[in-house]
Amino acid sequence: MQLAARAPHPALRRHVRTLTGWHEKADGPVVRDELPGGRIVLVVSFGPKMEIDGRTYTSFAAGLHDAPAHTEHDGIGHGIQAYLTPLGGRRLFGMPMGELTRRVVELEDLMGPEAGELAERLAAAAGWPERIDIFERAIAARVLRAEPVAPELEWAWDRLLETDGAAPIGALGEELGWSRRHLAARFRAELGMPPKALARILRFERAVKRLRAGDDLAALALDSGYYDQAHFNRDFRAFAGATPTEIRQPLVHSGAA
Repeated sequence: MQLAARAPHPALRRHVRTLTGWHEKADGPVVRDELPGGRIVLVVSFGPKMEIDGRTYTSFAAGLHDAPAHTEHDGIGHGIQAYLTPLGGRRLFGMPMGELTRRVVELEDLMGPEAGELAERLAAAAGWPERIDIFERAIAARVLRAEPVAPELEWAWDRLLETDGAAPIGALGEELGWSRRHLAARFRAELGMPPKALARILRFERAVKRLRAGDDLAALALDSGYYDQAHFNRDFRAFAGATPTEIRQPLVHSGAA
């Protein structure tokens, strides 16, 4: 696996979390379980199609999920991807992210002919630095000219992201002067999930990253805001279908079928 990554431009950092190119070649099929996170996934592929939960895609966008996505390709993978925030996805595609929740959609269905044109330009670029620049500019052209969501939602999302889901949901509503019901309804429609669900996913995402970095399980559970080990294990089973110990390493299998 060859990877090329660069942090997004500061003007995009509220909307784009990562920009990564990859080229993968294996001796046989590669199977992964991609874990959920607080992100909208945008993939532009230059290579063979990929299978996700039994359906085949080329370039695509995936909305917020609360369960692992089972992915497979025949051993060759080549493309570029961005992890967008729900705010970024809302602006990029010009649609509420509630319409993309738990869905994977071909990019052409969301962006029209522009998706194919972008893939051609990216594939023809001289190397990864140029590709990432082209990709970032294409994202910026749509995101920065789009109408923003309500500033209250932007502020609340920023608080959840910067605290890895630890910000008290009730306190967010109180500071905004919104009821819990109103806050949940606006989040679900515009960003894809209610704030409590998003907070759990962000907390889980941080825990996975630290777990795979080698952090101690018991200390990690407490530091991540879980009441006890049982709650920690419950979220891992809900979001990963596995225990924390089982996902210390990425869920990948490569080899002949």
